[in-house]
Amino acid sequence: MNTPMTADDKLVVAISSRALFDLEEENRIFESGDAQGYMRLQLERLDVPASPGIAYSMVRKLLRFNTDGTERVEVVILSRNDPVSGLRIFQSSAAAALQLQRGVFTQGRAPFGYLRALHADIFLSANVQDVREALAGGFPAAHVMVDAAHASNRHPDEVRIAFDGDAVLFSDEAERVFEREGLAAFQQHESAKADEPLPEGPFKPFLAALHRLQHSGAGGMRIRTALVTARGAPAHRRAIQTLMKWNIRVDEAMFLAGLPKGEFLRAFEPDFFFDDQTGHVSAAARHVPAGHVASGVRN
Repeated sequence: MNTPMTADDKLVVAISSRALFDLEEENRIFESGDAQGYMRLQLERLDVPASPGIAYSMVRKLLRFNTDGTERVEVVILSRNDPVSGLRIFQSSAAAALQLQRGVFTQGRAPFGYLRALHADIFLSANVQDVREALAGGFPAAHVMVDAAHASNRHPDEVRIAFDGDAVLFSDEAERVFEREGLAAFQQHESAKADEPLPEGPFKPFLAALHRLQHSGAGGMRIRTALVTARGAPAHRRAIQTLMKWNIRVDEAMFLAGLPKGEFLRAFEPDFFFDDQTGHVSAAARHVPAGHVASGVRN
């Protein structure tokens, strides 16, 4: 029996089975209303490992921070699957050498209520309603685009994660000004408040957890983060000043002043990209793994 562990300094990723593995064929049967047929197919394929899903690359790399015997990252399956179908998820994880020990399977019931007990730093799911509920409960969460491009394999020793700014890392305070009064008012507002930190957005705690992990002393693995925002000068200054006040560093910052993000993300090659606008997420998903953060005035 395992000794209970504290999660104070550990990065805990809660993830649904469809975000981690490609289970879209099975899910179509479930969505058709044939729950028994879904369970039967999962049991028939119990010894057939599921293929990697959209968030697989990020999860696999994060778990490599544990290779020296210190558990710095934990990944927990948090799924609407039934417990029997959950067997295949653990079988597939074992076949892929993913060190997963914990799983919560709710047989159709919304699982987000277990995030607090798990001390989750982030929740990734293919179920949009579960993501919205998690965000409303104060947890960083994203709706994984299951048809997105898979991550590049060119950076095996580096976890690359890209974030939008407003309504993701930062609050939607400035975005509300833009929506209400337009670009000129937004620029004026941000210039006037350049030295006043933006309030935290839903993904600030996850960025802070990554920052701690980066400085945890794990050898061999690195984290590279990027801020990819539609902001341009002079509104760039407040974003940078906010990160400085938080004492959090990002490795790259792209202030695109409205340019499409897709080509820049393709060049950065993230293992995952988070944005609050569905248009940006859909465009990014043609090039990289992406997730929608249903937060802020745009949502």
